[in-house]
Amino acid sequence: MRSIKKPEWGEYPPYAEMYMKLIADDGNLLKYMKDNFEAIKEFIYKLPEEKLYYRYAPGKWSIKETLVHIVDDERIYSYRALRIARNEKNNLIGFDQDAYVSYSEADDRDLDNIFEEYEAVRNATIALFNGLPESSLTRMGKGTGDENKATVRALAYHIAGHELHHFNLIKNIYL
Repeated sequence: MRSIKKPEWGEYPPYAEMYMKLIADDGNLLKYMKDNFEAIKEFIYKLPEEKLYYRYAPGKWSIKETLVHIVDDERIYSYRALRIARNEKNNLIGFDQDAYVSYSEADDRDLDNIFEEYEAVRNATIALFNGLPESSLTRMGKGTGDENKATVRALAYHIAGHELHHFNLIKNIYL
């Protein structure tokens, strides 16, 4: 797998710093994506079934909902990265993560089914970033406002850091 240099400050919106700081600065992003998926899957399958539906506060997501949110976010950010890599000039639209979770009906899904989708999306994400031209990785695109600019490689790091952010929440708050 290719090496992808960590983005510099200014290649992503300020809020994404919380995700960027969770990923090492050694270029092994795609390996981390593969390894972290396996670690999360192993960890989640060791939990008792009832934990998968636990909410640490009213209105918060269950673990199953969190997993599906990670997948949705990855799909959306990969699509954004593809658009920017292909030099799309139109702004990228946002999404309402709470509505996505609400309509996912994740708690009604079998855990095997969730991880089948998660793995398929992860493999597609790794293939996408592994195959993009080097020149596209620092191409900048923008969302609905000037503060939402990001490079292709920043979106890749967002995906990996976002996943670890939620994994840390599961380990530290849900259990």
